[in-house]
Amino acid sequence: MNEIYFAGGCFWGTEHFFKQIKGVVGTEVGFANGKTPNPTYKEVYTDQTGYAETVHVTYDEQVVSLEFLLNMFFKAIDPTSLNRQGHDEGTRYRTGVYFTSADQLPVIDRVFAEQQALLSQPIAVEKLPLRNFYTAEEYHQDYLDKNPDGYCHLPISLFEFARQANA
Repeated sequence: MNEIYFAGGCFWGTEHFFKQIKGVVGTEVGFANGKTPNPTYKEVYTDQTGYAETVHVTYDEQVVSLEFLLNMFFKAIDPTSLNRQGHDEGTRYRTGVYFTSADQLPVIDRVFAEQQALLSQPIAVEKLPLRNFYTAEEYHQDYLDKNPDGYCHLPISLFEFARQANA
């Protein structure tokens, strides 16, 4: 199994999106690349900790590639928006790809370059090694499965798109 970390705005919708993709075998929401140990959601919400709401994605590379996941990520975000996705604003909602292995970087660089070529504005997505990740409180895990009518900045049609994307 391989892993990658995606910050795509509110982690509830980002997690639900990735869970739909065939080959994703696990997701976990939490906080990445901040400056305080063991942050709580309440602390991260203040935008004083430096963390981004992030989804840890574990995937089976025999079924789905990192390149595919990265391209799907770009379909679920506004890559030119800084510290904002949908109605959610703040540094905790910034977008980012946080990698755990240097061998992931060439694939990430290639997809970023391909995506940038499609845009007229610069990409505002962080591309950094994962420095730290802390799991969010249990009630945030699988939030949209537990709360089907819960808030989500992503359109429902995007979840269906993800289910069919590599089926």
